[in-house]
Amino acid sequence: MRIFILSRHGESQLNVAGLVNGDPVLDRGLTPLGEQQAVELGRQIAALEIELAVTSRFPRAQATARLALSGRSVPFVVDPGLDDVRVGALEGRTISEYREWKSHNPRNQPFPGGESLDASALRFAASFKLLLERREAVTLVVCHEIPVRYVINAATGSDTLDRPLHDVRNAQPYVFDEAGLGAAVAGIERLVTR
Repeated sequence: MRIFILSRHGESQLNVAGLVNGDPVLDRGLTPLGEQQAVELGRQIAALEIELAVTSRFPRAQATARLALSGRSVPFVVDPGLDDVRVGALEGRTISEYREWKSHNPRNQPFPGGESLDASALRFAASFKLLLERREAVTLVVCHEIPVRYVINAATGSDTLDRPLHDVRNAQPYVFDEAGLGAAVAGIERLVTR
């Protein structure tokens, strides 16, 4: 059986500041609490023989994976397809401004100078599909709240990618087998293209 452990990164400096960040170059990294959360993630998955770690390009995701796998020799792959949503002109704005924009625009409307939530969902699904084509028995994926949320909700058969789970905790492992992740990918594609 193949296992995929999905996790959001540890608490970041931008989480604490309440700011939106979709550009990996502008990432400010983890807070001390975020580093502790990453170490705790490592404790939770210590019994599993991780064969591959996959992260987005964001330093907060990469640092979380490194801390969680500290002392282990695990190959790392950086996948830009797992980057956070590209929010364009909303970069560096507050979470409330981001939510306000979202509340007045459909999912298929790109953020000004960025991408749409639907486009990002299909990008995430494509990256998870590529992971399903690999052969490692246990893969750790550390990325961001939205791709983890979408996978969890799509796997449950939800009729929306944003519910029932909306707030994904930092550095919390979510475990999928191959069939479950495959169903999530199919669910994301179905919900976006319907």
